[in-house]
Order: sequence, then C-alpha cells, then structure tokens
Amino acid sequence: MHPNRTFRKTSELEALNVVRARAFGTLAVNGEAGPLLAHVPFLLAEDAATLDLHLVRSNPICRAPGSAVISVTGPDGYVSPDWYEVPDQVPTWNYVAVHIRGTLEMLPSEDMRDMLERQSAHFEGLLPKKPWTTDKMSDGVMEAMMRGILPARLHIEKIDSTFKLNQNKLDEVRLRAADAIEGGVGERLGDLAQLMREPPV
Repeated sequence: MHPNRTFRKTSELEALNVVRARAFGTLAVNGEAGPLLAHVPFLLAEDAATLDLHLVRSNPICRAPGSAVISVTGPDGYVSPDWYEVPDQVPTWNYVAVHIRGTLEMLPSEDMRDMLERQSAHFEGLLPKKPWTTDKMSDGVMEAMMRGILPARLHIEKIDSTFKLNQNKLDEVRLRAADAIEGGVGERLGDLAQLMREPPV
C-alpha cells in the first residue's frame, strides 16, 4: 500500500464496495521457489469474513495453502503535470487498489458445484439476458469439468486500500486534472475522473 497516509483514509466499507463490484483479483501466496500468483474471480461473503474462489487443480497454489493476499484493482491512469496548471509539478499515476490478507483454505471437491452455481448466478445476474444455469449442461459433462478445478476459501484477516486521487493537491488543482484525465492513458478513466472529483472518505 502507498506509504502516504493521505491516500489511505478511505473507509473499509468503501474498499469493500470496490471488491464486491470488481469480484476479480490477483491471488498471491509464497511458494517454495518464490511467489505464486493466480488471477481469479471470487465472491465476497456478506459479512466480509471470507472470500470464495476456485483454482485449476494443476495450479501449484492448490498445494500451498496458508497465508495469502488478493490484490483487487480499480480504475487507474497517468496524470500529466501540465493538467494541474501550477508550476513545479511531476508526473504521477492515480489508482485504486485493495489488498485482502488472510489464510487460504482448500475446500472439499464436493463444494465445487455449489460454489460454481453461486459464482455464475452472481455474474449472470449482471447481464441483460436470461441467466445461464448449470442445468443447461449435458448429463455428466459438468461433473467431468469440475474434476479439473478445486474450491478454496480465503479467511479474511485484514483489508488495506489505497485510493490515490490527487487528494494531496488543492481542490481546484485536483479538479483540473480530473477534467483532463478522461482523455488520457489508463483504465476506466471516466470512473477515475469521478473519484478524483469526489474522493471517498
């Protein structure tokens, strides 16, 4: 997380809103030969005590449960110093990131069907169509596919976030940068501009 506390004052609730909306992140654990990473969709429990995900059975993380962190990123973008319209500024990158730390537990294979159905129902529910369900699969096909994946649960111990949105600048300076950033370089720049205009607290 960014060392400047100015960018780390956002409430845990706001950080969890980012996590729930994104529902995708980078899982990291320590392996024997160094860090192991996986990019995973997940479901955060209502009480934010756990986070459910699944991994391909051959992923080495399946054999390295224990301490883990999931990094979830929000919008991000390059900030040109020219946009501030004040002297002696330098380039920077604004971004939103949430780190969820805890203990990763591999769950029994029998839990995979329930997890898959909950995950697909969540994401399908966000689409403008009749949701896909597992009963659309031919007999035996789903069971065969599920043998290749394993369910896991992160027991959450700590949530940290950085919302780096030029809060260290005067309001009028930050707002000028927000107006310009939508035409810049990055991801979800419209969302980033809105956050810069009204940084969460």
